[in-house]
Amino acid sequence: MELQTSLQVAQPTGLSDPHLLVILLIIVVTGILGGLANSFLADRAQGAAPERGKYALLGVVAALTVPLFLNMISSNLLESARAKTLDLFVFAGFSVLYVVATRRLVENVTQRLLTQLEQVRGDVGELRDRASRAAEAPAGAEAAESDAANLAYQDVELLRAISEENFVYGNLAGLAEKTSLSRELVSTRLAALKAQGLIEARINDKSVLHWYISARGRQLLEEILGGQDERKSA
Repeated sequence: MELQTSLQVAQPTGLSDPHLLVILLIIVVTGILGGLANSFLADRAQGAAPERGKYALLGVVAALTVPLFLNMISSNLLESARAKTLDLFVFAGFSVLYVVATRRLVENVTQRLLTQLEQVRGDVGELRDRASRAAEAPAGAEAAESDAANLAYQDVELLRAISEENFVYGNLAGLAEKTSLSRELVSTRLAALKAQGLIEARINDKSVLHWYISARGRQLLEEILGGQDERKSA
């Protein structure tokens, strides 16, 4: 009993412990092997030769965390390897697998974070677009109200007439007859409506220049006529 106690006291510790040196050597060797394995796997995936030294160094760093992982899971593999040499091979194999698996885990986590980051960027961009559209909407509504307020009765009649029939550009007789307005007034108001972008002149299929109501003018006319109908029904 006293002999066993004396042997335990005399057991080397720290860097003088051969078992600790063997464990450290296994960590370094398996870290390099696992890093090289990762470099070959990256070579197959990327199609380009990666830096072997970088992968080897990262493998050693990952292998140094193996004892921490074993301690976290309450494993006595390192202690049992002191009395059972076969466990050193088990530790070496586990270290290599740990280094290889750690790379895959880090890549998956990084890819997931990048995907989430891109999704957040897309959401932020969409919110900015919505905010800009919301800011522009009142301005557009105010412009439409301003155009409607500036339109006179004869302007509404001209827009209505142009939207219902085709009138040749320069021929004021048809519009004057349709709206019961004088030709001089029709000419003046057509120029004003064209300057506001409510009507436009386009060439038709027969190469004849005609008056047409623009999309903005049609929308404005529908709003004015819709408001008149509501007032009549009220």
